Amino acid sequence: MDSQHWRAVITAAQAGDRRALDELVEGWLPLVYNIVGRALNGHADVDDVVQETMLRAVGNLGSLRDPDSFRSWLVAIAMRQIRDRARRRTPDRLEEAAASDFAELTVLRLQLEGQRREVAEAVRWLDDEDRHLLSLWWLEVAGELTRRELAAAVGITRQHAAVRVQRMKERLETSRGIVRALDGACPDLREVTGRWNGRPDSVWRKRLARHLRGCGYCGGTRESVVPAERLLVGIALVPLPVGFTLSLALGGKTAAAATSAGWSAKLLGALTKPAVAMTAGATIVAGGAYVVTQPPDAPPPRFAVTPTATAGSAPPRTSAPPAPTPKSSPTATKKADPYGTVVDAVDRAPDPNARPAALPRRPESGITSTGGPKAVMQHRGDSVTLTGRGYVLVRWQISPGSRPGALVMPSWTGLKGRLFHVASGGWRRMDDPLPGAPNGYATGMGGPGIGYAVLPPGTQQMWQNEYFYLDGSVTLTQNERGCDYGLTVFPSNRDAVAEDIDTGPDRGALRYGLVRDTGTDSAPVPQYVTRATPADPATVPQRSRV
Repeated sequence: MDSQHWRAVITAAQAGDRRALDELVEGWLPLVYNIVGRALNGHADVDDVVQETMLRAVGNLGSLRDPDSFRSWLVAIAMRQIRDRARRRTPDRLEEAAASDFAELTVLRLQLEGQRREVAEAVRWLDDEDRHLLSLWWLEVAGELTRRELAAAVGITRQHAAVRVQRMKERLETSRGIVRALDGACPDLREVTGRWNGRPDSVWRKRLARHLRGCGYCGGTRESVVPAERLLVGIALVPLPVGFTLSLALGGKTAAAATSAGWSAKLLGALTKPAVAMTAGATIVAGGAYVVTQPPDAPPPRFAVTPTATAGSAPPRTSAPPAPTPKSSPTATKKADPYGTVVDAVDRAPDPNARPAALPRRPESGITSTGGPKAVMQHRGDSVTLTGRGYVLVRWQISPGSRPGALVMPSWTGLKGRLFHVASGGWRRMDDPLPGAPNGYATGMGGPGIGYAVLPPGTQQMWQNEYFYLDGSVTLTQNERGCDYGLTVFPSNRDAVAEDIDTGPDRGALRYGLVRDTGTDSAPVPQYVTRATPADPATVPQRSRV
């Protein structure tokens, strides 16, 4: 979500703007619902906890000093309500059945299959504490939360959070093995589960785990297991159920009590004034009640589910875009597709010893950069504007060791003139194996020990160095969310590009570079580029027409 946009919305809501408040609740309700739903696995208390969380957030909105901290503040409120609910439970309520099992809801509403379905079902076997943590880690992997926000919500340091997450993941993997084994046909397992009542719990998880460790039949199912974080990347938030109602009416609050708690008179009036307004996927009715009207077959929001990888494979190389345009002759393509319609397609890495083609020469007068000769962009929203005629180097640094998951690509906006993707270099592609890689890495995109950076479906695999030719002006924005990454942007020149891509294995490189420039306007353009200037650069479509 665009921080600048939400900063403005939160500020307006604090000032009493009803539309801003409506947008704030509608925009963040799905996140809260998913955290609470997964933490409580769809228990009957989910609706109450979600409602109490949102009511407290709205009621204390005036006390929030920094709008940029709204998300971590909201998540912390949700986790406090979850913990309070756990403390309030009585022995009688411990035996209540879930109103709608959230694991099954996740499987059905997101149409999960294979190992993704297995991960969702394994959640049932976790203890409450692990399930609470997983509700946050799941969203971290999907790019909805940062590790800092996860740690703040749990009330621990980032270092302690890393330890807690690792232990939770180990128990999740054990639970995945149990799910697979129960779907199998092991005769000994049937004897072990003869007295089991069918309800997952920690006692039976330990018993079944002991069986798995000593059973050759069940233990063999571990051979083709994909790490959970790679399976969770790209899974959307579970849509709110049809008919889900969130009442933000004052309840027992009197006007005086609400005012003393920090509610502005304007906001108080907006909440209590009868009104009906339509928003995307929800109807806002009198007294601040939100009734979801999204149809059951509506598409899941935000992320698409990426293909499941097989164990032992390299990090996922996403499939080509659906329904590709049939190739035609170069002359026909140029006539039918004017500048800006040709983008990179997913490709295979060339042979390490394959020398690149000759790099065409284009006119150069030099590039000026608002970031100077070396613009370092480490955080979401960092940007640099480039102007002139010449070459630009964008160097990638991906850090799945800090935070693996879905990688939201940088985007080029406000383009005036022309922009081409001319070459790839840096001696390696980011998914090349790293000899002697430490700390769980296997490639520049991560490894089984730390998780992987995963590209959006259809996106070209980047190299360490990506080169572009600009004739005009454009702004490059770092859209980090999900997997941690950074970019360094250098104005360059044609000779430096040629020297980089011509360095091969005989001089210590993993592979030669790759020339993409055709020397004409049919050369590829970046995959995420637009002449427009959107409020959120991360929303630039992948196959943009410029």
